[in-house]
Amino acid sequence: MHQHSSQFQISTRGKGLYAFTDQVAAWLADTGLNQGLLTLFVQHTSASLLVQENADPDVQGDLERFLSRLVPENDPIYRHTLEGADDMPAHVRAALTQTHLSIPVAGGRMALGTWQGLYLFEHRREPQHRRVAAHLIGA
Repeated sequence: MHQHSSQFQISTRGKGLYAFTDQVAAWLADTGLNQGLLTLFVQHTSASLLVQENADPDVQGDLERFLSRLVPENDPIYRHTLEGADDMPAHVRAALTQTHLSIPVAGGRMALGTWQGLYLFEHRREPQHRRVAAHLIGA
């Protein structure tokens, strides 16, 4: 059994989904491991991680519009507003989605389905620099 770790930097331009499948795939290939388990963890409380369709960009837009309707900004129930109207909704959105992913590795590649890709889901309006920690264990 071998282990590898890394960190991915993802710059965002505001709310939305940002693909980073290719970055992870390149790092995975460099490790030389053939099989194992990959864990990804976003190191922020106002962003999340998704495995989602990578063929039709309308899917990503629809997800953003759905969450914007489900978790609106400026809702009077929020008390945490020190960092702006989008801050507390960003925390709620992150709580409703995922902060980590576990992905099997087989044949030296992530065992993703044909139309699946890895995405950082940015929940803040302003550009951000996000970090995703990666850990791979396998042979």
